[in-house]
Amino acid sequence: MPGLAFILCKLFQLPPEIAIGVILVGCCPGGTASNVITYMAKGNTALSVACTSVSTLLAPIFTPAIFYVLASQWIEINAASMLVSILQVVLFPILLGLIVRSLLKQKVEQYIQVMPLVSVVAIVAIVAAIIGGSKASILESGLMILGVVMLHNTLGYLLGFWASCLFKLPYADSKAVAIEVGMQNSGLGVALAAVHFAASPVTAVPSAIFSLWHNISGPALATYWASRTRQEVAPQRHEE
Repeated sequence: MPGLAFILCKLFQLPPEIAIGVILVGCCPGGTASNVITYMAKGNTALSVACTSVSTLLAPIFTPAIFYVLASQWIEINAASMLVSILQVVLFPILLGLIVRSLLKQKVEQYIQVMPLVSVVAIVAIVAAIIGGSKASILESGLMILGVVMLHNTLGYLLGFWASCLFKLPYADSKAVAIEVGMQNSGLGVALAAVHFAASPVTAVPSAIFSLWHNISGPALATYWASRTRQEVAPQRHEE
């Protein structure tokens, strides 16, 4: 995804502030929603969870490093500061959640089912704030950003699926890899852009739009794959 983002930025000759945002979301780890989408698509959910976990744990090192290599031609990047931000946004909350759950197990259990909804509401609020604050830039470049984001996301799905087929992975694994590659932790991209590129709010817009778009394309792709799986299973049951 980072490489695809860089190629798209060069291909469409994006303005620096938009190019930085596109590359930033491409450098983020896999999104947690990919696990749910993989389950909906009847893919290998265990593989999806493993990929998301590994990419998230490696993100503090690889996200700043790859972003520095690809985007430093447009702007000065403090990779060390970005590493700290990723630790604060991604890993510290995970560790805090594990500690709280281990200490207050019974009290926490009643709130666990509500937390995904709280997370979704928080992300939607952040995305809405970013889009609202960048209204002028979106009116000027919104269609271009949307087109690049849609292409980036779609090419990610295709690249993941084709690579899996090239290595002759099972169909369920191929679906998991495709979804994992195509869906990014765009919420992290929004947070990093807001902290490190606050002087240029439009930098956060690609991540914000990606966050909205992949939650449309992901379920659509999952529905298609799930329906194909049902169609393939039905004749087999009929023959039995």
